[in-house]
Order: sequence, then structure tokens, then C-alpha cells
Amino acid sequence: MSGRPVKHSVTLHGHRTSISLEDEFWQVFRDLAAERRMPINALVAEIDAERGIEMGLASAIRLYVLRALRDRLP
Repeated sequence: MSGRPVKHSVTLHGHRTSISLEDEFWQVFRDLAAERRMPINALVAEIDAERGIEMGLASAIRLYVLRALRDRLP
């Protein structure tokens, strides 16, 4: 894995868009969506609705992943 962001296509509000995330973040993000039994696009929409206008979508997803993993620490 290169550690460089890779573009991933998703559908948000009926429109295709791309999100640049590192492979490690994308894999954990997909796993979190699967654990919640929801499509990746639905999780993206949920995060998009909760983020502020000053934060980019990719950053909001990275923070979502970080918080989810941090919450699992003992």
C-alpha cells in the first residue's frame, strides 16, 4: 500500500462523486459500513449530513474512522 490517497466513487444525493482516501482508511470505512449493515453510500450520506461546511467530506470520513477505532480501545 502506497499511503497515497486513491479516488473512490460514491453516489451522494443522487450524484456520482469521488472521495480521495488512503487504502487503509477506505478498507476500515467499508468494514464499518458492513458492521452497521448499510451500503457505503448510505454511510457517506450520513457523514455528509453531520459534517460542517468548513470540513471536506474526505476529512469527515477519516475522522469518522478514527473515532470508531478509538471508541474500541479499552
